[in-house]
Amino acid sequence: MQHSVPHPGPLASDAGWHGHAKGSRAYGRIILGLAFAGVATFAQLYSTQAVLPILAADLEVTAAEAALTISLATIGLAVTVIPWSFLADRIGRVKAMAWGITVATVLGLLVPLATSFPLLLGLRLLEGMALGGIPAIAIAYLNEEVTKAHAALAAGSYVAGTTLGGLAGRLVAGPAGELWGWRAAALAVSVLATLAAVAFLVLVPRARGFTAAKAGLRGAARTLGGHLRNIRLLALYVQAFLMMGGFVAVYNYLGFRLSGQPFGLPATVVSLMFLAYLSGTFTSRWAAGLTMRFGRRNVLLAGLALSTAGLALTLTASLALILAGLVVFTGGFFAAHSIGAGWTGAIASTGRAQAASLYNLAYYLGSSIIGWAGGLLFQSSGWSALAGAVMILACLTAVTVAVVHPREAGRPKGAGA
Repeated sequence: MQHSVPHPGPLASDAGWHGHAKGSRAYGRIILGLAFAGVATFAQLYSTQAVLPILAADLEVTAAEAALTISLATIGLAVTVIPWSFLADRIGRVKAMAWGITVATVLGLLVPLATSFPLLLGLRLLEGMALGGIPAIAIAYLNEEVTKAHAALAAGSYVAGTTLGGLAGRLVAGPAGELWGWRAAALAVSVLATLAAVAFLVLVPRARGFTAAKAGLRGAARTLGGHLRNIRLLALYVQAFLMMGGFVAVYNYLGFRLSGQPFGLPATVVSLMFLAYLSGTFTSRWAAGLTMRFGRRNVLLAGLALSTAGLALTLTASLALILAGLVVFTGGFFAAHSIGAGWTGAIASTGRAQAASLYNLAYYLGSSIIGWAGGLLFQSSGWSALAGAVMILACLTAVTVAVVHPREAGRPKGAGA
């Protein structure tokens, strides 16, 4: 398929535009194109996670220090999602995403060439900053290009694509890392991401619902301030910070637990734990569909309960129960995340890219801070302490959402509010 180049200048959206309906050719291209963008983004963002024990041993650093290769990438993404959203308001969603994904793939190809640990961390930080041009803009693009009735489902489909990206990167990195080292693993993931980026550029159609914004810094500050004063959005940002932080901590350090005693699993086998992401691929779409029946609030709370129950199973000494618990934990997390990510665009009637960017800022700050700090807890007190802490975070999240959002909140009415 030929890629439709987005308009270079500020254009008003098509008159009377209501969005592409599910089943149309353009809707399919949007979903598939953004799925590839999710692969390119999340394969790169977490490319070192499957080989953290190998990287730590090769570079002679601790588990928490090795995890900085994840945390600095997510910090880079977190601090740039808002600037990227304002750039996208000026030049267009598709063009901004294209710029970000292109720069990130180039930087990803340089990561295996890093000659020192500090240089590796620097490249990972820059890679994350380039990837900031994808997540928030993708949700804003969906809310502008897809009919309101199908916006939640489209957001769920996009999140499903991100789970496949995260899974693909880790499954490629694990075996490559065990055979040839972490540099070969990083190169293999970067090649995969490059192919996915090209597919995104070819598939994604021209934006029709975009209207260029001309607001200056003062207007931008007003938009962000308005979102931060919205208690319903704040509750979703708290959810993003706490749950993503706990999620990344679990995946960062479970590999260390499984590769150590009494399990002693090799890196290739440990990388198979990321197959649990497939449960997230399913639940993110399934949960989005359930919102039409039960409302966003109830489905989000159910996802949090599911993730907590799954994490409780990992406290056992049975490998089968640990892996089953990881599947349930992952499915519950992505169900809640797909609802939270899509809900920001529904709550914010204006400045949707910024609302989504603040969600992503909280999301990746949680990934960076809690994902790293969890390592200190794991090193000092073991897996039970880390898992228990993440379960407490999930309970705090559920209380926040339940108190702030009334029972009827998030239940679509007709077009899906």
